[in-house]
Amino acid sequence: MNNQQENEHKSGFVCLIGRPNVGKSTLLNRVIGQKVAIMSDKPQTTRNKIQGVFTDQDSQVVFIDTPGIHKPKHKLGDFMMKVAKDTLREVDIILYLVEANEAFGPGEQYIINRLKETSTPSFLIINKIDLIHPDELFALIDTYRAKHDFEEIIPISALSGNNVPVLLEQIKEKLEVGPQYYPADQVTDHPERFIVAELIREKVLQLTREEIPHSIAVGIESMKTREHKDMVDIQATIVVERSSQKGIVIGKQGALLKEVGKLARADIEALLGTKVYLELWVKVEKDWRNKPAQLRDFGFRSDEY
Repeated sequence: MNNQQENEHKSGFVCLIGRPNVGKSTLLNRVIGQKVAIMSDKPQTTRNKIQGVFTDQDSQVVFIDTPGIHKPKHKLGDFMMKVAKDTLREVDIILYLVEANEAFGPGEQYIINRLKETSTPSFLIINKIDLIHPDELFALIDTYRAKHDFEEIIPISALSGNNVPVLLEQIKEKLEVGPQYYPADQVTDHPERFIVAELIREKVLQLTREEIPHSIAVGIESMKTREHKDMVDIQATIVVERSSQKGIVIGKQGALLKEVGKLARADIEALLGTKVYLELWVKVEKDWRNKPAQLRDFGFRSDEY
């Protein structure tokens, strides 16, 4: 890279905020080109800041996927909201995602009020545009434009990738000249153990229903490369809050847990680029979401705990 190119290199930090289940993780994975954040149709899937790194020839954008903004019901919820709000002050651009097929309501107004409290430039990203008629889109844009002075308003479909390249170009245009923070081939700043735990949790979310998703956590007990073999041995524990939930996660004759392991192993092998032997256990930790020590054990870090 010559000096002129170096001087023109742009970089910065961009956070994704929005209500639960608006497609933040889907957009992050779409931009990065591979899975770094887990996806589910259950709300509040993301519990921690997931950083994804986009790098091309002349820029590097570090995306931060925050938990969906909602009213907390337990200490884990308090932690998730603190993470989301703190992030707004740490970044160069805020992407506020809304769903094209959802009307403006109190939840949206709450987030816009948070945006008004910060001087960080914000883009309104209207996701899932394939679900509505174009005429409806114009009315929605007018509604949001009247509520807040957004730097840009960009309609997209994170799932199909429609208009995502346009969004990337607009982000790069607004960023300042800056350094490359991460190696070009690095797509996340999270350690492999964290991503492995998240991939297992994603499969439980996909295969269970009702309140189970909010009551589970995954801890990696051990992760070791087998000597003289192209194989990684992983032992992980799925934690639930009640005995009845343990039975649901295990399933009849262990069928559901076996399916979780099969699906997770495929994703983990793609992540690690090697064969994986995955052992899963399920244990009950009553009310773990309200216990600071357990929150720390599962990687939820906060000065308050």
